[in-house]
Amino acid sequence: MNAAPADQIRLLDVQALDVRLSQLAHKRRTLPEHAEIERLNADHTQLRDLLIAAQTEESDTAREQTKAEQDVEQVRQRAARDQKRLDSGAVTSPKDLENLQHEIASLAKRQGDLEDIVLEVMERRESVQERAAELTERVGSLQSKIGDATARRDAAAEGIDAEIAAVTKEREVIAGTIPADLLKLYDKLRQQQGGVGAARLYQRSCDGCRQELAITELNEVRSAAPDTVLRCENCRRILVRTPESGL
Repeated sequence: MNAAPADQIRLLDVQALDVRLSQLAHKRRTLPEHAEIERLNADHTQLRDLLIAAQTEESDTAREQTKAEQDVEQVRQRAARDQKRLDSGAVTSPKDLENLQHEIASLAKRQGDLEDIVLEVMERRESVQERAAELTERVGSLQSKIGDATARRDAAAEGIDAEIAAVTKEREVIAGTIPADLLKLYDKLRQQQGGVGAARLYQRSCDGCRQELAITELNEVRSAAPDTVLRCENCRRILVRTPESGL
């Protein structure tokens, strides 16, 4: 393949822009905010699960408290009825009076036990409410941090995208001046060779593989016509001659 020396030199310009585009893409993928957001989201998910568990427990405890309070009220009403019956004098049989007094005493003990249960449930519910309030605050704080990190990531990505667009445009302009067959070969080699399809010959070494050319290779390069498109014998990339080639 033949191409004007100036076209081959411009190929190096395209290569430099492609390297820059790769660097920008890598920078965008590895923005520190990505890892930060991932970590914050993991923490948020864990705290949210804990909050849901606490809210569920609080709801269960609230129902338990309502049931216990209803039990107390039922015993209180029954005891009140018995006490009213006792106070009315309607019960005259000594045995019935004794049974009624015994039942009132039993109900009083039962009411006391149930009230203790209510207090215990209320204490547990208060503890759960405090934990849920704390978790709610922590979840809100994490959401704020996620929002801040996301805004910083988006701003950084926007800046990188703007630079990518500018470099891409510049590449299009320069690539448009290079012969299609030469550009096609370059793009093919770039895909095969880790993003580098063309390298300059600098001080008798290939800038692509960093290998110094052997004497026989140098002689072949020296004898080649200026418009001959050379390939590195070692890495097979397009080898571009410059005033610094050391020939």
